[in-house]
Amino acid sequence: MNSKAEIINVAKQTIEMEANAILHLSTLIDDNFADAVNLIYNSKGRVVITGIGKSAIIASKIVATLNSTGTPAIFMHAADAIHGDLGLILEDDVVICISKSGNTPEIKVLVPLIKSAHNKMIAITGNKDSFLGLQADFVLNAYVEKEACPNNLAPTTSTTAQLVIGDALAICLLEKRGFSSKDFAKYHPGGSLGKKLYLRVHNISSINQRPQVDANASIKEVIVEISEKLLGVTAVIENDKIIGVITDGDLRRMLSKTDDFSSLTAKDIMSENPKRISPEAMAVDAKELMEDFGITQLLVEDNGKYAGVIHLHDLVKEGII
Repeated sequence: MNSKAEIINVAKQTIEMEANAILHLSTLIDDNFADAVNLIYNSKGRVVITGIGKSAIIASKIVATLNSTGTPAIFMHAADAIHGDLGLILEDDVVICISKSGNTPEIKVLVPLIKSAHNKMIAITGNKDSFLGLQADFVLNAYVEKEACPNNLAPTTSTTAQLVIGDALAICLLEKRGFSSKDFAKYHPGGSLGKKLYLRVHNISSINQRPQVDANASIKEVIVEISEKLLGVTAVIENDKIIGVITDGDLRRMLSKTDDFSSLTAKDIMSENPKRISPEAMAVDAKELMEDFGITQLLVEDNGKYAGVIHLHDLVKEGII
């Protein structure tokens, strides 16, 4: 395979083969799946997920997904389990064993040990009639007809199927728990994803300076206020209320129209009814409002009173954009 066309063709075939296998999985979902979800949901313990080889890697990812969506889970490598790590499994834990064939030597040793401890066991396997499938309390069928590997050897389609079954479990449990975006933010406080879920406008605007001028302020006063406060904007205030806004753009437009602005005041050049946002609004809502109206700043208004400015650059700095 030397040409770009051949490479592209193989890539497309791989994706299509795996996509078709995943679509077929939906036909294999049955009462076992629902019973497994309810078992985990009602359990007082954790979910211990184990596997060998590539299935162990998939097990680690499913553990991460469950933990991040409200279901406590830990990973236990099947090989390590039979050499001392079985102590990870507590009395009320539910065990999920992942194995394509369900007949690997490590699984055959591990399964009886789990059964003897009376822990409930769920199998994710491509062979429900395997040793694992027959021993498990519930079997989640992850059968695939063929690996994407041309030799039908390297775990590709089968591990993708295992991963999708794990995702389906996690989402069903998430739905049963009523796991909300606030819950998600609690488990994901770091990075831009977390900030989108918890960062509010006041968390940003309270750090910024608060440029403002009176309606009768001179243009020189307006220029000085915008320059000193470094936000490219100033609110125009009258009786503690926002009556307008002046931006760098407003000043440029004024200068293009007149050579003498000595008699002009803030009220003469301001834009009325500026877009504003509550300090309790989510920062991501401020982003969307700026994008909708093609602006780079929003005035913050708290119970009818001017409370500051949030700038597009603030959102970029925080990773919201």
